[in-house]
Amino acid sequence: MAKVTGPLGPRRGIADAIKKLREDQGKLLNEVARDLMMSSSKLSRLENAQGTPLPRDIRDLIGYYQIQGTPLAASLERWVRDARRRGWWTDYDDEVIEGMDAHLAYEVDAAVERVYTLPFVPALLQTQNYARAVFRDMESRSEEQIRQLLEVRARRREALRRREGPAPLQLIAVTHESTLHQRVGSPGIMREQLGELAERSADSNVSLLVLPFTARPAFSMTCMYAHFEYLDAGDLDIVHVETHAGYFSVEDAGEVSRYRSAHNALVRASLSEEASRELIRDIRDSL
Repeated sequence: MAKVTGPLGPRRGIADAIKKLREDQGKLLNEVARDLMMSSSKLSRLENAQGTPLPRDIRDLIGYYQIQGTPLAASLERWVRDARRRGWWTDYDDEVIEGMDAHLAYEVDAAVERVYTLPFVPALLQTQNYARAVFRDMESRSEEQIRQLLEVRARRREALRRREGPAPLQLIAVTHESTLHQRVGSPGIMREQLGELAERSADSNVSLLVLPFTARPAFSMTCMYAHFEYLDAGDLDIVHVETHAGYFSVEDAGEVSRYRSAHNALVRASLSEEASRELIRDIRDSL
């Protein structure tokens, strides 16, 4: 996948809108490309949210489909401006961000992020010491890479408190009980981390629930993933699944809906927020 240098939500909004406009008028992609004197490959990239859209291309499409002055035209013009913003993660080395750029691009504009994690606690709730231990012991990163990764993690965490433009990110996290017992670093690091979970889970925009060992197995409980929900960009929610081989996206609306339902089921199967905090404190105090 090509390097992602800016937010993906606006690009996906543009892609969905212009593809729907073309299909509603019964036109073929190469027909529209010919009429606009645009290459078919370029129009295909626009309809697949690939590359950075140019303002003149969107202006030409608005004129071609005769939607000037409509709310959709205004949205397309806003999305093309937003899509050209440079992502803050581009300030870091490629080898540090590699494989994570798309995830950050989805996260930066999301209104709600629903995650399920194991065997580590949710990334946005990890302490610096906990994250450092993961990067050092599991990923064998160099000290310079760890420094940059910790900066990236701190920047992501900041979205829970404040962001430029959108309201603070709302996090709804379910983590398996095994994450609370999985030793990362030292007992001191784990005590600090569990204390942080108990404290931050009381924030108004953070909901942390523990899926206990006693819960029945459920779809999606064997891998980590994030469901990103948007208030703009055509309401094109997306799921990003994290594996040892890297991330992959689930974009099909039916599959995204399935993951949303699965996350709701995990929430229902989990301990309540207060019971989750009590369990976290109990395990912390036993260390």
